[in-house]
Amino acid sequence: MMDLIIVGGGPAGMAAAIYAARAKQKLLLITSEFGGQMARKEVEIDNYPGLEKISALDLIARFRRHLTSLQVEVKMAEVFGLKKENDVFEVVAGVEKLAARAVVIATGASPRPAGIPGEKDFLGRGVCYCATCDGPLFARREVAVIGGGNAAFEAAQFLANFAKKVYVLERGSQVAADGANRELLKKTGKAEIIANARILRIEGKNFVQKLVYRDGNNPDNKEIELPVEGVFVKAGNQPASDFLGGLVDLNDRNEIKFNPVDNQTKTSGLFVAGDVSEIKFKQIVVAAGEGAKAAMAAGDYLRNLKL
Repeated sequence: MMDLIIVGGGPAGMAAAIYAARAKQKLLLITSEFGGQMARKEVEIDNYPGLEKISALDLIARFRRHLTSLQVEVKMAEVFGLKKENDVFEVVAGVEKLAARAVVIATGASPRPAGIPGEKDFLGRGVCYCATCDGPLFARREVAVIGGGNAAFEAAQFLANFAKKVYVLERGSQVAADGANRELLKKTGKAEIIANARILRIEGKNFVQKLVYRDGNNPDNKEIELPVEGVFVKAGNQPASDFLGGLVDLNDRNEIKFNPVDNQTKTSGLFVAGDVSEIKFKQIVVAAGEGAKAAMAAGDYLRNLKL
């Protein structure tokens, strides 16, 4: 029987584990990977307090070293189910069933498909979700990035290191990326921003050959073919909350609702932190802070259980 099981190895889960370990709780961290979305960060991190510039992999390594120094027990597995009975949670991790008095869910989110015709057909054959993973494969080729937020612009910046040309297609009339990312992409000299792009489909034979869209500013509404060999989808993320069943309430984006005072869900003893929650700002430092808060709140809950 554990005091606390933390599910998720991103910044929220790792920060929660650090705080729980320092509180001397009997603790288990379960994750299928370390870093979460941070591991797929395309550019260096320059807004984490105290670290002027650091790569995502180096920051993950620092988190992990901290966990190791505190002797946090880690189980590498995917969690498939969770239920609660008589103040005890049962966590199904891989083929095991594990018990804990409290649980912190910090499972983050995974890339959301854009739902474009051809997207599934060409997945792994020109359609990608991770520029860091696949960008070098498109050296000296023309590629497209779908999306206009910071993640899309960061992916485009990374791709500009390899690609001949990078097109960024945004459905709206203006991109949502902040000024710093817009300026950094402009400096690459390889990017073209296409706003009001109504993307129709991805086409090709064995691999992607073109992206077809309509220009919302063009009154003749003609289809435009963009000859690209790679399409990187940055259409946001989908929270990893499916395995929780009726233990939590979800908003219309499948993010977990919680009490912002103590990060507790509708189920007593079940806490949430990071991008799987309905927290508005999806940032590494915010996720880490929310993980720390959830762990401290879980500590209060456990102390009250023992009274």
